[in-house]
Amino acid sequence: MKIRELNETVALVTGSTAGMPFEIAAQMAEAGAPRIMLNGRNADAGAAAVARIRERAPKAEVLFTAADMCVPSQAEWLVHETVAKFGRLDVLVNSVAAEFELRPFHEMPTETYQHLVNGHLFSVLHTCHAAMPIMMGQEGGVIINIASDAAKVATPGESVNGALKAAVAAFSRVLALEGSRHGIRVHCLTPSIVKDTRRYDQVMAKDFGQRLFAKAEKKARLGVPTPTDVAPIAVFLASPAAARITGQTVSINGGISAA
Repeated sequence: MKIRELNETVALVTGSTAGMPFEIAAQMAEAGAPRIMLNGRNADAGAAAVARIRERAPKAEVLFTAADMCVPSQAEWLVHETVAKFGRLDVLVNSVAAEFELRPFHEMPTETYQHLVNGHLFSVLHTCHAAMPIMMGQEGGVIINIASDAAKVATPGESVNGALKAAVAAFSRVLALEGSRHGIRVHCLTPSIVKDTRRYDQVMAKDFGQRLFAKAEKKARLGVPTPTDVAPIAVFLASPAAARITGQTVSINGGISAA
């Protein structure tokens, strides 16, 4: 097993044209990762994200590939395109999530189930399934899946979302065990509400979400996290400093809970 320094790594960050995943990609580039593949579904947003990271980390080679991680063939193509462009894949950050509205379960239309399953769970499974054989062949790699504290803490309005995020957390722990014999480390980050993101604005625009998370914010005695608080955890876990750590599910919530 070879533990690669950040300045030797190729990173792929899905859903990374804005918000928390964009900041993870940017901070990885600033920390020395020389080759980073961004991903999203909008080419214009992708080009803008590439330009912003190049401003912050001029030495990094940053590319964008449009693909929908909910589609197995596109997820596989993205992973293989990253290897084709950069020669290998050392770090995969899965940060795609489905748009959803907070609401009690009995008010949720049944047709939204598959949308949530695809966005929250299958998008993670598809990219991991494509990336694992590549990392096994390299005898090393890091996978970081982004879930939510709803995976750990029962939250009104997030019944299906919480169930699927809990599935991502459990999947990540099992993948960590399976991957460890090949030098692959797997983690799951579970932020709660994250300010300065589109998702935060969407939640707070609705009365149900505003009432729910206004209470949660008061419990965040350390302050409500922003993308700049989440990204350093991902950078650390991807680095050799975390070479003996795997299978962790890490909350970043400012003290809202200790789950």
